[in-house]
Amino acid sequence: MYQYAQQVAQGKFHGTVEEQNGKLVWKGTVQTEQERNEIWNAIKTIPTWQNDINADIQVVGGPTVAPTPPAAASASSGASGASSSSGTRTYTVQSGDTLSAIAKSQLGNANAYMKIFELNKDQLSDPDKIKPGQVLRLP
Repeated sequence: MYQYAQQVAQGKFHGTVEEQNGKLVWKGTVQTEQERNEIWNAIKTIPTWQNDINADIQVVGGPTVAPTPPAAASASSGASGASSSSGTRTYTVQSGDTLSAIAKSQLGNANAYMKIFELNKDQLSDPDKIKPGQVLRLP
């Protein structure tokens, strides 16, 4: 089930992919935002990726070599922090995060958490139920 994502990452991803506590944990670097997006898109082909995978993929090189389509940019980000590729900002949920904490750190106002929730209703059913690894679009 995870072979496709690992094949896509081959030659691009520099780090470790190992099983920890029943989850596949990716921790490492890539050179471009495009490479990170390709890996995230491959990870997301796994139906249970939000429950089975925790990925921390950092970009250490220069800018993206080719433009990333907006749909891919809005669905992809590294596992920590926000991304502004193609004008779309995303944030990947980390362990211990809450929507209000994300709203405060990314938008400057903890009360803006409902804006994040409304923008991500396709993957969130309750603002209090977010999971590490979820890639959220930011307003």
